[in-house]
Amino acid sequence: MIVWLNGTHGAGKTTTSTLLQPLLPDARVLDAEKVGEVLMDIKPGLRATDNFQHWQPWRLLVVETARRVLEYTGGTLVMPMTVLVERYWREISDGLTEYRIPIRHFVLHADQATLRDRIQNDKDMGPSTFRFAYLELYAQAAGTWLHDEAEVIDTRGATPAQAAQQIADSVLDS
Repeated sequence: MIVWLNGTHGAGKTTTSTLLQPLLPDARVLDAEKVGEVLMDIKPGLRATDNFQHWQPWRLLVVETARRVLEYTGGTLVMPMTVLVERYWREISDGLTEYRIPIRHFVLHADQATLRDRIQNDKDMGPSTFRFAYLELYAQAAGTWLHDEAEVIDTRGATPAQAAQQIADSVLDS
């Protein structure tokens, strides 16, 4: 099974995934961003883009990487990754479904003011124009398709540990 943690930058996906992993039997964290980093390291580089998700190989390789890791290890993969383009989510989720890999899709949600505050005051990364740039895209996706496609976890006023426990309870209860 894959437990996909979606949401915009600053929602707490990486922290929550780290806390969620020990709550699920035989779980591992696979950050799909690392697949993008591999593609960014190709020399000479692939065509210019502001986001590696626009490269079709990224979406295909995320599916193949998850499939191969699960084939090798079994268990559950917790995958923290922002995907705000519906077509890209469909390519990934359809690809995983073709391999009969169940997906539990969660969105870590917070309102725009909370997200802005988290990004502005991030002690590890500091304020990030890249992360701020995705707030509007997240709001558009949340209002059109994303919240309909996933279980929404409201992180306003919740700690990452509480969000992780809520997700674990949902996964283990099903």
